[in-house]
Amino acid sequence: MIGEGFAEELAAAQAGTEPAFARLWRDTNPALVRYLRVIAADVAEDVAAETWLRVLRGLKGFRGDEQAWRAWVFTICRHLVIDERRRFKGHPVQLSEIPLVRLAVVPDAADEAIEHFSTRSALAMVAALPPLQAEVILLRVVAGLETEAVAQLVGRSPGAVRVAAHRGLRRLAQIAAEAGVTL
Repeated sequence: MIGEGFAEELAAAQAGTEPAFARLWRDTNPALVRYLRVIAADVAEDVAAETWLRVLRGLKGFRGDEQAWRAWVFTICRHLVIDERRRFKGHPVQLSEIPLVRLAVVPDAADEAIEHFSTRSALAMVAALPPLQAEVILLRVVAGLETEAVAQLVGRSPGAVRVAAHRGLRRLAQIAAEAGVTL
């Protein structure tokens, strides 16, 4: 998260300052790609690229704080994933159909930098959760969105989001314990 300097970075990016946009991208893109590698691994890179193209097109019209920014970017991303799934309606891809090895196919620089935190292993465990729980945990933890923003994004109530997050985290702890990982 950028924090207090976000408003200035956003204003500079909206004015066309490339380094300011690059800072917004560097802050948001790693979480976006991790989110996509779990919910849409087969099209993650393509959807991420299209997300940023749409962000660029709508950047001047965006108004809001850093939480609103992240919610806006992830909303664009999620809508693109939904569109992509509709395109392949004959065979919709479910999280359970995504082979876990595909999560590690194309490591990015962020994955390499924090490999000692076992990011890929954690994403693989999250991918093993029911789809709603996985998505809620990714949006809350990886994207850093507030419960209300996640609820709006996934079309559920804040209470349902809290329950899904609680159940997902409890299941993650169980998965980790079974794998011999201590949290």
